[in-house]
Amino acid sequence: MRKIDALSAPLFVSWQLTRDCNLACLHCCTDSAPGKRLSGEFNADEAIKFASQLVEAEVPYVMIAGGEPMIVSWFWDVLEVLGRGGVQLKIESNGHLMTPDAARRLVKYPIRSIQISLDGATEAVYAKQRVLGTLEKAVAGCRAVTDAGLPLEVTFAPTAINIHEVEAVAALARDVGAFRFNTGRLMRIGTAAKLWDRLEPSAEQYAEFQNTVETLNGFYKEKMELCYLPWSIEDGLKDGLSSPPATLQVLPDGRVKVAAPLPYVCSDLKVRSLAEAWDDYRKAWDLPEFKAAAARVLDDTSLLAESNDWKNLVGCDLLVVD
Repeated sequence: MRKIDALSAPLFVSWQLTRDCNLACLHCCTDSAPGKRLSGEFNADEAIKFASQLVEAEVPYVMIAGGEPMIVSWFWDVLEVLGRGGVQLKIESNGHLMTPDAARRLVKYPIRSIQISLDGATEAVYAKQRVLGTLEKAVAGCRAVTDAGLPLEVTFAPTAINIHEVEAVAALARDVGAFRFNTGRLMRIGTAAKLWDRLEPSAEQYAEFQNTVETLNGFYKEKMELCYLPWSIEDGLKDGLSSPPATLQVLPDGRVKVAAPLPYVCSDLKVRSLAEAWDDYRKAWDLPEFKAAAARVLDDTSLLAESNDWKNLVGCDLLVVD
């Protein structure tokens, strides 16, 4: 029996509120950018209904992400429902809208962490990777979080553009008061997969990067947690095939994705309940089409570029198909 089959609801929900964003990052795993909001994204009533279901199902932990989640008009309404229901929250943001007032407003909610990406230690490198963004605004967002007494995680996505600045970014993360610094191999999905030839660090760069991170881990041991995940997104897919994660990935239009590296959706929360979607998700991992697609991706990682070309999973007969 798989672990997920003993659970009546997911242990973690990753909820992408929108694909719209105020930045156009070269490595974005969700293909988000300004003006890329989906036509069928949740409206306020649909979002609040889903948030209420998460509370009723006693889902313990929800990550609010995007795009940039703070640009969504009903962002605060959803936090109110989830927070009042005792759901632990993680908010993933680029930090540009994280003003001191916004950070202070977040204090009343059960915030497990605020995650802000710092993908450069110099303005030129940061802006080259995070197009339309500025390091100054991202750092100001980080400081607003820690000044409000909230737990801050800083994430660094290494590419051929910025990998040489990891040591300086870690120092910056510590300076702004982060309790954790996250990094690892670049995920080959979304925009990053489409620009892989331009963004993928070389073997030599990765070797030097890993040595630097190991040194930093010793240096920051008593000051800041350093979370380094050396495996790839393909490794995560391999693990999932034998033991699917108790995680529901919810797309901006309410569809449920089975696994990040693959384009398949298995349910639609606009027409199905959370309980039904959870059943759909558990069933999807056993379907022949999904297993065959996983095998193809593991054999040819260039197919990861199609991970956000979402389509219904054949054989998931509980899925309502338009």
